[in-house]
Amino acid sequence: MGIRVWGVEASPYLLKIEALLNARAISFRRLPRDGSRWENITMAWRLRRAQRQNKVLRYPQMDPLDEYPSVPFLSTDDGALHYDSSAIAHWLDDNSSPGAAPFCPQESVLGFIAQLIDEAFDEYGLYMVHHQRWVCSAADTAMGETTGAEMSRLLFPPQVRSLVRDLPRRQVRRCPYLFSVAPQDYQAQVEPQRVPPSRPGFPPTHALLQDSWQRYVDALEGLLKQQPYILGGRFTLADASAYGHLSMNLIDPTTAANLQRRAPLTYSWLLDIRDGKHRGGTGVLSLSPALQPLLDIIMTTFAPLMVQNNAAYQRALEAGEETFNEQAFDRGLALYDGELLDHPFRCVVKTFQVRVWRDLCHRWQQLGDDERQSLQDMLPHWSLFIDPHY
Repeated sequence: MGIRVWGVEASPYLLKIEALLNARAISFRRLPRDGSRWENITMAWRLRRAQRQNKVLRYPQMDPLDEYPSVPFLSTDDGALHYDSSAIAHWLDDNSSPGAAPFCPQESVLGFIAQLIDEAFDEYGLYMVHHQRWVCSAADTAMGETTGAEMSRLLFPPQVRSLVRDLPRRQVRRCPYLFSVAPQDYQAQVEPQRVPPSRPGFPPTHALLQDSWQRYVDALEGLLKQQPYILGGRFTLADASAYGHLSMNLIDPTTAANLQRRAPLTYSWLLDIRDGKHRGGTGVLSLSPALQPLLDIIMTTFAPLMVQNNAAYQRALEAGEETFNEQAFDRGLALYDGELLDHPFRCVVKTFQVRVWRDLCHRWQQLGDDERQSLQDMLPHWSLFIDPHY
């Protein structure tokens, strides 16, 4: 397959897709970094046109609750354009050589756990690592310069200079939408436009996100002391998602140093995947007791967040609300209050998270009674979270 991936280093989902492709030794080119200016302009135009015509695919089918991201996208020689990193993993499973070990485990219980971990990192992990970059590494992240260098094969020099200057400011302004809200009068040793913002009426969440990051990292560190990958002997979608998000901070000096000190095995594991050392693994998968701390923190952060978001979505629909996600956040619409790890928060309803939770609930319902029973001890309080309507 001739594959091009459209995206930038700033995106954990791009890193996740690259890890999936490298695991199968599938050659690809990353645009705009590896393309000529003309190729990149052509690709950008083609992508915008496909989005306007709603022809960018989420395998195996589109969902009205989804929204197109900024990046990444995957392009194939047959002209198809794909988005959603998890859906791309399923597409790769269905379109690779028959002997390839699947990223999405075919055994139903393992498949459910892989999906749960994947979605937890995609939805809640994103908040943690974005916070690490623009709050914990605010003074030394070079993401503006890195993205500018990647985009220099698409944009012209004055545009690149503007991007390098404005991207960090834009991403910092988006911190509250991505769950990171500073305390009132928060100060940081950065230019004023890059100080992480508070937001009137929103409880601060810095402590929540820092606590969460430490717990996720500690759980993964303990797990990797017992086995090479999250589900045992080989790389799966769960590993791809954890890698994509945590490795996003490898170029953020403060967070990278903190990660290396706190979790040296995890840090080395991320480097190994980045360098392609996960390629071609065929080990056995299993649900090890060493997995329990990771499942515990997922069940006290990701799962209750999805439940609260889903309930808020239903209330918003009943109230006649039609605007959600970042557009609603910018207008102060579809907001709800919740709590995680004894920390209050305020957030906007996100329709793509409604779809994530619906899909997990549906997959749970498809498990047999014995399979659900086998998971009850590993997933405390899951039965309280599950929505019987799915």
